[in-house]
Amino acid sequence: MSVRVAEGIAFPDTSDGRRWVAGAVIVDGRGRAFAQRRSATRKVFPHCWDIVGGHVEDGEGMLDALSREVAEETGWRLTEVVAELYRLDWDPGDGITRREIDYLVRVDGDLDAPALEVGKHTEYMWVDDSLVDRLRDARDPGDYFITDIVRMGLDTARTLG
Repeated sequence: MSVRVAEGIAFPDTSDGRRWVAGAVIVDGRGRAFAQRRSATRKVFPHCWDIVGGHVEDGEGMLDALSREVAEETGWRLTEVVAELYRLDWDPGDGITRREIDYLVRVDGDLDAPALEVGKHTEYMWVDDSLVDRLRDARDPGDYFITDIVRMGLDTARTLG
């Protein structure tokens, strides 16, 4: 796997017994971020907009998990980890805390035709600053994490050029 990692990014030790989650805010060359809608049958956050990502598997490092999740959920290939955006500990209600790290990334592939993971995601959209609020769905208004993290990704991409 040949993935460029920006200077200063240090991936955590994911073998420490915690439940790790890798998240990827994918930004294209036009300054838009990729979002996908979770299917209505998903146990956690059904029918909500999300970024690409998922649990780090046993024996897997954070970079490997990012690469795998991008490939599984979009069919694209991770080419660059540009920046670390955010760290968050959360519990979806099962009593197991997840430690999530979200990264700004770049990918290679047909960005007009993502291969959404069947049964897990139902649609996608590319959002820029004028469209990012469309990621707000029928949740508690205080729970717009995806909107916030995508906005962070867009701002960071613009700052880094």
